Amino acid sequence: MTIAKIIEVVAEGKTVEEAIQGVVDEASKTLHNIKGVDILHFHGIVENNKVVKYRVDAKVAFVLDERSSKQV
Repeated sequence: MTIAKIIEVVAEGKTVEEAIQGVVDEASKTLHNIKGVDILHFHGIVENNKVVKYRVDAKVAFVLDERSSKQV
């Protein structure tokens, strides 16, 4: 049986795409088998009346390996 787990994370970038990729890049440092990212919210970070960064709140879904799912 395959078991997936979902965590919520936040990342920033100069573009929305960079922020989303940042979610995957950072999560993949400690997780493997990432299968999807669900973006919950987009935020614009404003300085001096200009959007300078984008922030995304995201859910990351990953599949637990066989060994991990037996320990759950």
